[in-house]
Amino acid sequence: MIATYETDVVAWANEQARLIRAGRFDLLDIEHVAEEIEDVGKSEQRELANRMAVLLAHLLKWQHQPERQGNSWQNTIRAQRKEVAYLLDEAPSLRGKLVEPRWLDMVWAKAVAQAGDETGLDDWPATMPWLVPEILAEDWLPKI
Repeated sequence: MIATYETDVVAWANEQARLIRAGRFDLLDIEHVAEEIEDVGKSEQRELANRMAVLLAHLLKWQHQPERQGNSWQNTIRAQRKEVAYLLDEAPSLRGKLVEPRWLDMVWAKAVAQAGDETGLDDWPATMPWLVPEILAEDWLPKI
């Protein structure tokens, strides 16, 4: 039995890859292949948004809870910056997201929600107070 996109996406993907390698383009499930290719880009965008939200949440906590600053938060900030840099190196077209106001607003909202959940605080800036180059700078931390 041949797997279909609807019944087993992993088996379907493996079959589609085999057909492409064999040059059997006439047998491809073109519509679903196109959807999956588009989804790869969306997945990378979600990954960037998630990494940025974690980074921003930790920068917020750093700024608003100076008494709790420590190596753990610094390590998370450093790790997220490296992950973001890696994503941007692997997919340079994602850099456009970093200047897109709607996307930045969404990421900021996620960061504020995360910081609020983790701290119990709710008095956060309505908009992101920092510039993206600052946020991504290796040694930058917000002032208290």
